[in-house]
Amino acid sequence: MFDNISIPTILVSYVALLFSLSVHEASHASVAYWLEDDTAARLGRMTLNPLAHIDPLGTVVFPLLGMATGFPFIGWAKPVPVDPRNLTRRFTQRGGMAIVSAAGPASNLILATIFLGVMLILVKVVAPPHELEPRLFDYVLNTWKVESLQSLKLGPAMTLALALCGRLILINIGLALFNLLPMGPLDGSGILRGLLPWRWLPKFDRIQPWMGGLLIVLALTGILGHIIAPVFYFIFDGVKSVAHLFLGA
Repeated sequence: MFDNISIPTILVSYVALLFSLSVHEASHASVAYWLEDDTAARLGRMTLNPLAHIDPLGTVVFPLLGMATGFPFIGWAKPVPVDPRNLTRRFTQRGGMAIVSAAGPASNLILATIFLGVMLILVKVVAPPHELEPRLFDYVLNTWKVESLQSLKLGPAMTLALALCGRLILINIGLALFNLLPMGPLDGSGILRGLLPWRWLPKFDRIQPWMGGLLIVLALTGILGHIIAPVFYFIFDGVKSVAHLFLGA
């Protein structure tokens, strides 16, 4: 099980995950503060410091086990506390909570876009002649092990930069899709709750406490991966198509 462990790959992946989770949670806290609830800000959660967001089990143990074994462990950070009663009356309480919930996945999609741009610039810099650029981009994005990128002979700093950008793109797309599921503690539940008709809310609220357990079962059985994978690969192919247009393929 542990024969193919790659320490450089785990380190790069974990740094990317930790940064992405920190931005995700800080975005929740910042948008809540913008909507006039300072609960998270007073508790020190409106920060990119990962120490403020780490959950020992969900941010350390499970992700590292998953990266080492390939098993689909779920990772998470500490939830950001929000008091709906403090939110601005510019929106309904449900609407305000939906906006706060949406801030996390939105931040991950923004991060994926930013690092896609950075990666495209790096590829432009290191991949002359022009016709090699799309192939380099695809190779980096499709290659999981950092050691495999060393065959490109781009130097340690550029290899690490490209690997980190590729990992940040993929992890942030995955985090956004995962958190948009309308289940239990995930952001998709808060977003959907803000959009549902009032008459549906009692039934919706009754089933949500069961969704956390169902989410774990779906993840451990691999079913969750089959649910997310088609959308992930659709977006993944779209990212490659956009990159090829930029690179002139």
